[in-house]
Amino acid sequence: MSSLLYSLSQAANFYPASELFLRHRLQVVEELWESVLRQECGQNMVDLLRQLRDLCSPEGQATNDQADSAVKLIEQLNINEAIRAARAFALYFQLINIIEQEFEQRQQLARYSEVETELVHQETHTNTTYSSNQKEDDAIVHRGIETEWLATSWVAKGPGKQKGTFSTLFPLLFRLNVPPQQIQRLISQLDVRLVFTAHPTEIVRHTIRDKQRQVVNLLQKLDAVENRSDSTVGGYPWESAELREKLLEEIRLWWRTDELHQFKPTVLDEVDYALHYFQEVLFDGIPQLYKRLKYALGQTFAWLEPPSKNFCSFGSWVGSDRDGNPSVTPETTWKTACYQRKMVLQRYIQSVKQLIELLSVSMHWSDVLPDLLESLELDQSHLSEVYDALALRYRQEPYRLKLSYVLRRLENTRDRNLALYNRETPKNEDLPMYRSGAEFLAELRLIYRNLTETGLSCRELENLIAQVEIFDFNLTQLDIRQESSRHSDALNEILEYLQVLPQSYDELSEEQRVAWLTGELQTRRPLIPAELPFSEKTNDVIETFRILRSLQQEFGVNICQTYIISMCRQVSDVLEVLLLAKEARLFDPAVAVGTIQVVPLFETVEDLQRSRSVMRQLFELPLYRALLAGGYAADMGMRGQEGQDRISPSSPLTLNLQEVMLGYSDSNKDSGFLSSNWEIHKAQKSLQKIAEEYGVNLRIFHGRGGSVGRGGGPAYEAILAQPGHSINGRIKITEQGEVLASKYSLLDLALYNLETITTAVIQASLLRTGFDDIEPWNEIMEELAARSRQHYRNLIYEQPDFIDFFHQVTPIEEISQLQISSRPARRPSGKKDLSSLRAIPWVFSWTQTRFLLPSWYGIGTALQEFLNEEPEEHLKLFSYFYLKWPFFKMVISKAEMTLAKVDIQMAHHYVQELSNPEDKARFEKVFEQIANEFYLTRDLVLKITGHNRLLDGDPILQRSVQLRNGTIVPLGFIQVSLLKRLRQSRNPNATSGVIHSRYSKGELLRGALLTINGIAAGMRNTG
Repeated sequence: MSSLLYSLSQAANFYPASELFLRHRLQVVEELWESVLRQECGQNMVDLLRQLRDLCSPEGQATNDQADSAVKLIEQLNINEAIRAARAFALYFQLINIIEQEFEQRQQLARYSEVETELVHQETHTNTTYSSNQKEDDAIVHRGIETEWLATSWVAKGPGKQKGTFSTLFPLLFRLNVPPQQIQRLISQLDVRLVFTAHPTEIVRHTIRDKQRQVVNLLQKLDAVENRSDSTVGGYPWESAELREKLLEEIRLWWRTDELHQFKPTVLDEVDYALHYFQEVLFDGIPQLYKRLKYALGQTFAWLEPPSKNFCSFGSWVGSDRDGNPSVTPETTWKTACYQRKMVLQRYIQSVKQLIELLSVSMHWSDVLPDLLESLELDQSHLSEVYDALALRYRQEPYRLKLSYVLRRLENTRDRNLALYNRETPKNEDLPMYRSGAEFLAELRLIYRNLTETGLSCRELENLIAQVEIFDFNLTQLDIRQESSRHSDALNEILEYLQVLPQSYDELSEEQRVAWLTGELQTRRPLIPAELPFSEKTNDVIETFRILRSLQQEFGVNICQTYIISMCRQVSDVLEVLLLAKEARLFDPAVAVGTIQVVPLFETVEDLQRSRSVMRQLFELPLYRALLAGGYAADMGMRGQEGQDRISPSSPLTLNLQEVMLGYSDSNKDSGFLSSNWEIHKAQKSLQKIAEEYGVNLRIFHGRGGSVGRGGGPAYEAILAQPGHSINGRIKITEQGEVLASKYSLLDLALYNLETITTAVIQASLLRTGFDDIEPWNEIMEELAARSRQHYRNLIYEQPDFIDFFHQVTPIEEISQLQISSRPARRPSGKKDLSSLRAIPWVFSWTQTRFLLPSWYGIGTALQEFLNEEPEEHLKLFSYFYLKWPFFKMVISKAEMTLAKVDIQMAHHYVQELSNPEDKARFEKVFEQIANEFYLTRDLVLKITGHNRLLDGDPILQRSVQLRNGTIVPLGFIQVSLLKRLRQSRNPNATSGVIHSRYSKGELLRGALLTINGIAAGMRNTG
């Protein structure tokens, strides 16, 4: 059977010979896709899709000549036909995503095996040529800039071309004579934290994700059967046929499942979405990450100690991030913590039941150490009912009996947690249970120690111990986030009620605020009464701190110890949070010991530039320095010493550690891609310098989005592009809801993603290039960033027609009606301006229309203006930057990736069809300005990279983009048609042309939202 899209992909020659498996699998899925459509919609629908798909160029771009034909064809469709066509293309994209993910996972496994094989061949040579500095302590490794760059290139072009793996990293460090003691110090403090967020939440329903997973499982079974058929073992032809029939059935069920959320998800729904990846992949997969690192380290540096098992940990904003989301209440955060503990306890209970079946060791045939027998006697006195029920059955099987006691304690802990979730008073509080994961871990280690000392091992028990060390009873750490003005507004109301100040708090200057806050922070006198007579917003702020205190008391400090201040602009923003924390007994002013870290989030360009002075002022405050040190006493003892990560008996926090968060989304929206990235880069360098000056360890928290316009893109290259001194083995990164499926749906892809991040952190910390410190380069980049920002802002903020252009030409208003997030699209100002619009729907809108403007606009003009000064010499300089400077290469590579997804002809179609008749002339001028910048940026990127076509340096990504581009074109035509009808139904003068529609606004909106779903799937991101 000739597959519509498969035949076209053949003609376009997307696939090299090495990707025959992918080509074959695409053929299978596309044939199934066509069969489903034929059965569900009839041959006419398949023929229609053929016509629509033919209305674009072989490169997958809309063409002006064919646009008119597409418009006529689509506008003749009734709403049901348009919706079916949109759903068909959306289904295709989802299937393609599944195939590519499975193929990527298969490729990762194959390349990983190649690396391991080649390293075995190198092992003898490696061991005999090891440098004599293997026992050196802190010897400085003198490497020139060229050597540094060769180091980076070696990883990119090393064995199997598998960059970013532990198996390539440690041999590289060995070859460059990095002192082992430096490696040991770094991995001993290795701290990689990934924080899941709910904005934007996945546009794909949870139900659809389940369907996708079932398709993946069936495809994997089909692979196994076909591989067996190719081998000497052989396989039955009916097995392959049956699996294809099952796939067909599953895809048909998928087709008949609604893609759109039936209701706006609650915050707890979002919690469930996020935890889905822990349940299905991460909980079982993360211990394997530790094993990979330990094995790879031992192959090259056998005498070095691996890091702690929880060197890679997870946080979450889902259920705790209340910045602009009124749905996140103190009660919601409490339920989220209980929900997470419920999930992890259920998994532990399952594991312990499996261990009971497995550890059937008999005292007749194996020794048992006295400490286990003593433990059993103690358990018998506390859990007599378990002893009475099982003592005879397990009288000679001590491990089974011990684990039965453990199981009962876990079940009691689970039952108590359920009562707390429901806000009921737990019954039988005196029942034996675990108050913390540490108590459970101690019991497991007792069993493990008895096994090993009697010559036995148990991999399942080792995995469970690793899981408890990593996830504890909390699964993830919850970060609280709130906008800075909410704290100042709350304090203003509290102080006016108490009449504490002679004037309003809002009227105080920054200097006066800092002085008053510092004084108030040094007294134990309570400021806030137990009963709250304030407004609902102020009470919510106060209750948030109180619930944080309750969470720490119930779950331990680790459940929630980070409080992030968004839109942080000055020192008082930090001190206000500390004062509110003091009122909730999260900070003791007498000894300067606290149980929360206050984390400023610098978002706009002005705030990023101001961040260095804010942090310097904070470090100058004795009270704040004492808090970081673990109290006044600890601070006095640390004077004159280098700050090291250690835990003080009086402080539950990591000592002398300051976390600072940098926001990519708002700075990009504020000043454009190039300017934003440069300001963040500079801020990291200056913040690290200030931290070192005051003897403080710094952890940068990168608030990256899923799309390039919000800081997204390949994490490995992004981390290597950071200033090395700003990492030092520590990094914290947001993982947005939109990318969770692509990164964490499959085990091996999840592990590879985490391995590349960890590898990049180690590599960037130990192999610092020095390019960031070349002052003439920095001056050039400063000039480029300023020019780029000016050109970007001239369009976004100073072009008088731009706001109208944005609201008419993009589906921003329709996107705000998608039931994909519990969080509003705009900040609560009531205005429909750009300042109130959140960065997520801002980027989402430009992605739908194929402009992708936030990811590249302004770069071309900045580059061209610099080239105009010395065309040949400056072009050579840019090419040299691209080759040598990781930061510059990252910027150009990300721009190249998004430019490849831009379809300027399709974008023009949105302008022509969705503009009001009276606005067309002025909107055409705006479009021309954007199009000119696109062509300029594209051409200059090609000159700098030396590529003939965009993404020539990454053929796999190039193939992926081209494969999707062609099918997004007809879906874009359908979206425009439905938007025209929808807007005309609201206002007959809203769009050009006359389309007589007998359909309701609800039907038209549903169709438009389905096209938004489909394009998001095709572009592989939302906002």
